[in-house]
Amino acid sequence: MAKNAAKLFEENLRYSNGEPVKVVIADTTIGRVAEAAACADKFRREGVDITLTVTPCWCYGSETMDMDKNTIKAVWGFNGTERPGAVYLAAVLAAHAQKGLPAFGIYGKDVQEADAEEIPEDVKGKLLRFGRAAIAAATMRGKSYLQIGAVTMGIAGSIVNCEFIEEYLGMRVESVDEVEIIRRMSEGIYDHEEFERALSWTESHCREGWDKNPDFVKRNDEQKQRDWEFVVKMMCIIKDLMNGNKNLPEGREEEAVGHNAIAAGFQGQRQWTDFYPNGDFAEALCNSSFDWNGAREPYILATENDTLNGLGMLFMKLLTGRAQIFADVRTYWSPDAVKKATGYELEGIAKEAGGFLHLINSGAACLDACGEVKDENGNGVIKPFWEMTEADQKACLEATEWCAADNGYFRGGGFSSRYLTRAEMPATMIRLNLVKGLGPVLQICEGYTINLPDEVSDKIWKRTDYTWPCTWFAPRVTGEGAFKTAYDVMNNWGANHGAISYGHIGADLITLASILRIPVCMHNVPEE
Repeated sequence: MAKNAAKLFEENLRYSNGEPVKVVIADTTIGRVAEAAACADKFRREGVDITLTVTPCWCYGSETMDMDKNTIKAVWGFNGTERPGAVYLAAVLAAHAQKGLPAFGIYGKDVQEADAEEIPEDVKGKLLRFGRAAIAAATMRGKSYLQIGAVTMGIAGSIVNCEFIEEYLGMRVESVDEVEIIRRMSEGIYDHEEFERALSWTESHCREGWDKNPDFVKRNDEQKQRDWEFVVKMMCIIKDLMNGNKNLPEGREEEAVGHNAIAAGFQGQRQWTDFYPNGDFAEALCNSSFDWNGAREPYILATENDTLNGLGMLFMKLLTGRAQIFADVRTYWSPDAVKKATGYELEGIAKEAGGFLHLINSGAACLDACGEVKDENGNGVIKPFWEMTEADQKACLEATEWCAADNGYFRGGGFSSRYLTRAEMPATMIRLNLVKGLGPVLQICEGYTINLPDEVSDKIWKRTDYTWPCTWFAPRVTGEGAFKTAYDVMNNWGANHGAISYGHIGADLITLASILRIPVCMHNVPEE
């Protein structure tokens, strides 16, 4: 059982950097406490964070169980009558509960023969779901959330709660003022070779779009060129702040180590954006699955330093290996409102949902969300970053234009990515909220991006900002409660932002939330 489970994990699970997971197996079977202690010693030497106990038979639960308070635990009890692995499973889970050591119980639906070696499909699903969630939880431990700046426009999610991040996620908070970016620019504390390469790539691949600004505030070509150089250098520096860079100039050893950040947020508004080019370029490209270095693990960089939304993006990136969307949950559009504004009657998923939500923000939506990357059947998809080909990257870049920032809103200039999600894709939107006296709670909404006719999209899109990336989202409705219609989802959403991932991953998120001890207060994940 142990070897089969190890093979299943190694063939199907990856770390966040794309490498297959490594599995360590005890040297012997574990029947009594001495063997359990020997196994624990081996796991400590090997740096094991996650343990799976497997058994086809009865053994002494409290003598053989994993007693390490820091490991993430599951127990798979074989469903067979000749040797009662299920009895051990029930007994040892009782011991885990009594000792305050949470563990997942995994038990197959159908009785197997005593000598069966195959893993039933339902058990495979449970093992892999536990594995994905446990790897995500373990990966966050010891890492940092880096806030660049502080509170943005009074948004509560940007008021960083160190206690939550430390106690629930095992992370720490690092803070730097936005002026650190200017210091590094002014003093040349960046990777000059990478900057030149990044600027050349940007000039070749990032198409400049239309400029909506009236002539009296429009920036000239020379000013825009300076803005391009600024925002590219800014992205290089933000990456260095997060993870360090050994190629910084000599004598900058302190800056070269970075902040060990697995996620970050950039304040921007308004003090920065009133005076300097905005952070949209850095946010959009950091969150994408590629840049001038080719395909790579997406960063997590939350616009407006919305820490809670950035952490939601982090949860889903670690579960899927895919780039994430950061967006305002901006507007609910009812069928009647759409018809009044455009003359169009909703069809398909949007009609079934009783309307749809407009997901849009100026910054941190990954370019992957344009829907132009296709799977083997020609369907729009956001791929895991290790599957992103050069053709996929080109498709995202060709679907995106970079419009001059609205200088009435971003007085310091800059550029905003602009694309329309032109594919119907399964998606999951979440929001992590903090409630006084209760703590963190998680909202989960599975649904689909929808592809409206261009003339309909244009009319609705222009009601907000036509220079920002635009996604239409229809929740999967249930006809009752918070999921009665799309309107009810909007009406029950806990904040102005949402984090959105490709795929229906609500069950994985519930599993991760249980590991992190975060209650799920709203979801539409089917029971099956």
